[in-house]
This record gives sequence, C-alpha cells and structure tokens, in this order.
Amino acid sequence: MANTYTQHYNHVVFAVKYRACLISPEWKIEMFKYITGIVQNNKHKMLAINGPSDHIHIFIGTTPDQSVSAMVQQIKVCTSKWINDRGFTKNKFSWQSGFGGFTYSRSQIDSVIRYINNQEEHHKKKTFKNEYVSLLNKNGIEYDERYLFDFF
Repeated sequence: MANTYTQHYNHVVFAVKYRACLISPEWKIEMFKYITGIVQNNKHKMLAINGPSDHIHIFIGTTPDQSVSAMVQQIKVCTSKWINDRGFTKNKFSWQSGFGGFTYSRSQIDSVIRYINNQEEHHKKKTFKNEYVSLLNKNGIEYDERYLFDFF
C-alpha cells in the first residue's frame, strides 16, 4: 500500500506438540532455511531463528500485510508437512497449538538476536517452560497455566 510505513519487530515462540524433543540437529538448519523462505515469501524480514530440540524462537521484522497469527499458522502448517513428507521423525510431527508473541523496539533488536542465537547455552540452565513463563511475565501477559502446554 502506497505511503504506508511501519516498523514492527516480533519475537515468536512455539513448541513441538507435547514438547517432544523431535527437532534433530541433522535437519534443524535445513528447517530454519525453509522457515526463512516462508517468512521472506510473505515480505517479512527474518532477523533470527534458533531453538533446541523441543521449540523454536523466530524474530521477524513484519509488514502490515499479514497478521502475526496468520504467519505463524502458515509456518506451522508448511513445516509440519515438510518434516512429515521427508520422514524426519518416526511418528507424525506436529507443532503444539498456539504461540507466544512479543514485540520489541528497534533499540532492542541486537539483544533479542543475541538471546535467540544463544538458545542452546540458555537451555543448559533453564527449561523451556521456565523460559516461556518468564517471557510471558516479563511482557505482562496474563495466562492460565492449565492451557500453556499440551502433555501426553
């Protein structure tokens, strides 16, 4: 749209269904490249992507043409199909429903990128559940603990 100027930085976090540790180092980077393609094809800008074997963090400069929810839904649907079509997991792969979404200002870009790039180190000290609840609390997001995660 002509004469529309925006600056939106979104940090999105979502987990493998049941928080199973299914994202393998053997194909994780290939999946990140695939997700980057989805983001770029929707005219957004990938700033950082990383995560351990049970969840991922994506930091994106978004355009107003697509909602964050629609983008996350597209990423989840496409990557689940991509993973399943390649037989990367023994059982059917799927992402947990929902996601965490957090916005940041331009001055915070470098610190968010560092945080995402350090996920493996970060999770040597903190579980995903603790990290996720901490992000929700830090951003003042009210939540019901019963609905945070799906368990077996």
